[in-house]
Order: sequence, then structure tokens, then C-alpha cells
Amino acid sequence: MRLFSICSITLGLLAASSAFVIPQTTPTSPLALRAGAIDGSPPELLAPPDLYAKAATLGAAKGDSSSSKIFKLAMMSGAHIGFGAYLALTIGGACPGLAASNPGLQKLIFGAFGLPFGLMLTLATGGELFTGNTLLLTSALREGKTTLSKLRKSWITSYFGNLVGSLLLAYLVFTTKTLAGAAAPVAIASSKCSMALLTAFTRGILCNYLVCLAVYMAAGCTSLASKMVAIWFPISAFVSMGLDHSVANMFIIPLGMMMGAEVTVGEFVAKNLIPVTLGNIVGGAGFVAMAYGSAFGKKKKVSE
Repeated sequence: MRLFSICSITLGLLAASSAFVIPQTTPTSPLALRAGAIDGSPPELLAPPDLYAKAATLGAAKGDSSSSKIFKLAMMSGAHIGFGAYLALTIGGACPGLAASNPGLQKLIFGAFGLPFGLMLTLATGGELFTGNTLLLTSALREGKTTLSKLRKSWITSYFGNLVGSLLLAYLVFTTKTLAGAAAPVAIASSKCSMALLTAFTRGILCNYLVCLAVYMAAGCTSLASKMVAIWFPISAFVSMGLDHSVANMFIIPLGMMMGAEVTVGEFVAKNLIPVTLGNIVGGAGFVAMAYGSAFGKKKKVSE
């Protein structure tokens, strides 16, 4: 039996290793070689300089969109992120025994099942997400592909569109009573609105650092499967680590308030939404867009 097990493991390893053998083919073009493709097909992920160029191009297109289009797509994205948070609360938020006995595993479950799904919906369907736009529009502005006024239009319109979509979904979820009696929404809303302002701000920075890396990588992927991989790891990580995403909080905290959390609208806005939003801007625009722009950008100036 032991010999049979050893043979089975060996055969499995050989089979797995054969899947990673690189075909001995000749690149069909310099572009394919530069991008990492070796058989003429598009690479699963663009090369690092091309990732930044793609982000700037996408940001320019978003800046050229009308306010009405941005607002409608932003409402959809607010609902998408809300659906992700809804799933996280339904699965990871319903494990009180696991949270007490194995908190690390409970956090992993909470992060893995929810927000990655929400961001996937947004990126696959062409939504407008404020947090991702802090990366894309800043990259476009830095490269001279958009203007400061278009950046402001995109950020402001997508932010309030996300808020409307999130609040509408929160109300619908509350009326379904599928989370009736659940402690997680109330506890999370109360906790998020009782943090020090600096804590909320820095959680917002680190959160959108990871979210924008997910958006950045997914923009350079050529298949839905590769986009899902690019999304899943950074997003499940930020949720598991307890960081704060302004758009997700637009759903979670109002839902918790509807379910009985002793949080006022003023406390929600002043103690969480504002500092987290400012942190998200720093994380996306500064830690990702400006950082990669300094390495791969052309440093063009734009005039209004």
C-alpha cells in the first residue's frame, strides 16, 4: 500500500510538471515576444510598462464619458460591491463559533467569499467604481490624456453614483430579511464608526492600495479567468485584514444601521466615510498611479 501511494504521488507530480513545459515555438512577432507571448497568442497579463499604459488609456476614456453615463454605471457598481459585501456577511459573517475558535480561518472565509465577486461583476461589465477611478484618472492625468476637470467629474459623479446604488441595495437586502437576526452587520457598522480618524484613514490607504492593484492587473488581463485571479488575491486579502473600502462601507454601515446599530448618519459620514474616502484617494492615486507613473510614465503636462 505504501509503495502504491508513493507511485501515485510520483505520477501525479510528473503529470503536473508536464503541464508547465514551455512549448518550443518561435514568437511570431517582436510585439508577442515583448509582451511575453511565445506562440503568437495574446499574453494572459501585459508586461509591467504596458499595464501602466493601459491604465492611463482606460482613465482617458472614463474622463471622456458623460456625467449621466458615469452616474448610471456607478449606481450599478455600488450595487455590485454591495452584493459582494452581502455575500461576505451571509457566509463569513455567519460563523460566530469559528470566529471564537479559529479567528484566522473565519477572516479568510469572510474575505474569500464576497468582495472579490463584487469587483469581478464591476470590471467584467464595465462599471464605474470611485476607488478604481482614483488610479485610472490619475494615471491619465499624469500622462496628459485627460484634464483635471474631467478627473473631478469622474471622481465626484462615480462617488455619488456608488453611494446611491449601495444605499438602494442595502434597503432591498434589509427588506428581504435574509440577514434577520444576524449579528455581523450591526457589529461591523458599530465597530467601523467607533475608530479613531487616523485609523480609518490609514485603513483606507492600505485598502485601496490593494484594490487598485487588483484593478491595475485585471485591466491588463486578456481572459475572464485571468481577471478573476488578478482580482481574487488582493481583494480577499484586504477584507481578511480588516481594511476599509469606502464603497463597501456605503452598503455595510447603512445596512447595519437599518438592522439596529446605534450609529447616526452624522457619525457614519464624519467618523468613517470621510476619512476612509480620503485614505482611498491616497492609496489609489498616490501609492499606485503616481508610483507606477514615476517608473513607467512619460511625465507629460496637461493644460485645461
